[in-house]
Amino acid sequence: MTLSAAGDSPADPLQISPADWVALGLEETLAALLPELIQLRRHFHRHPELSGHEQQTAALVAGELRRWGWQVSEAVGRTGVVGELGPEEGPLVALRVDMDALPIEERTGLPWASSHQGLMHACGHDIHTTVGLGVAALLASVSDQLSARVRLIFQPAEETAQGAAWMRADGAMEGVRALFGVHVFPSLRVGTIGVRSGSLTAAAGELEIEVLGESGHGARPHQSTDAIWIAARVVSGLQEAISRRLDALHPVVVSFGRIEGGKAFNVIADHVRLLGTVRCLDLELHSQLPIWIEATVQALCRGHGGEARVHYRSISPPVHNDSRLTELVALAASDLLGAENVQWLEQPSLGAEDFAELLRDCRGTMFRLGVAGAEGCSPLHSNTFLADEGALEVGIRVLTLSLVRWMGQQDP
Repeated sequence: MTLSAAGDSPADPLQISPADWVALGLEETLAALLPELIQLRRHFHRHPELSGHEQQTAALVAGELRRWGWQVSEAVGRTGVVGELGPEEGPLVALRVDMDALPIEERTGLPWASSHQGLMHACGHDIHTTVGLGVAALLASVSDQLSARVRLIFQPAEETAQGAAWMRADGAMEGVRALFGVHVFPSLRVGTIGVRSGSLTAAAGELEIEVLGESGHGARPHQSTDAIWIAARVVSGLQEAISRRLDALHPVVVSFGRIEGGKAFNVIADHVRLLGTVRCLDLELHSQLPIWIEATVQALCRGHGGEARVHYRSISPPVHNDSRLTELVALAASDLLGAENVQWLEQPSLGAEDFAELLRDCRGTMFRLGVAGAEGCSPLHSNTFLADEGALEVGIRVLTLSLVRWMGQQDP
């Protein structure tokens, strides 16, 4: 018996011809695994690791994959892990999940809160990693029936938008014909997912601005050029220029997350460094933004007697969801969760996701996994972000069924 596409019978929406989801024992297998998976997720949450330093997470992932019979490659893209299962000669489909945490001090009060001061899984990557392992366990239970080869990509360094490029350079996407991904979404309640064809996330860049002035005594600012004062004008002036110099129908977001400058409380600063991010949905506009920002910042600084050095680094292109694969996920989720629990998202996000780097090689889709519990959920990157663990089962079921149904398409 070989797993293939879903049947057409509306009386049996979970059918995976010639045997359905329930008959294959996947529900029972998942129910038995969930307590172990929850403990794994809590371990990941308790032991977060920063981008590019996911050694312990990767070692645990590799060990679990081997335990379930997957062929495992470690140190792919530095600290990434790749697992493969299924017939050697079959078409290749992949699932990507990320593993890294953030430099945030956790304030959730959880019994399994981060044990590493200043580090936290505040973006749900511990959920993603565990979902990937759950999919691995379910597929392993029916490995002799797979009609395609499955590659699981456990990626490092998503938060710094480097890991996808590292893994791609190490061959993680070679031969892949379709790629699936998932990201938690605090705006959706647990038990639901969000899908969208076309643009899902924005193109993003990293912005560094050095404001140069002339130092002087704090009592006589008129005898100096205050770089802190000019930097404040740059921060506010850029926002004003966006609202008046750029087309409001093509939104641009510039946010500064770090400011460095000054040496003493009574000395006018001669140097300030601003670090920020730029987000935009329109690719043509995004390509023009570095020149526009440079000109705007230089004009602002010169107008107040200073100078500037502007550095811009492109981080990630936008994620573009393939319509056919998105429909496949939506149908699988509708069959499993009920159509009322599948939301078609009207607007893309201005957040960035280096999943887009992997889509340079093949079609793919990423969906949003609801994680809000009865009391809601704090935003991503908040030190009180608290995902409902009920999302684990939802993500595992939807992705497993999506991968299996992909295998049976006439033209995967």
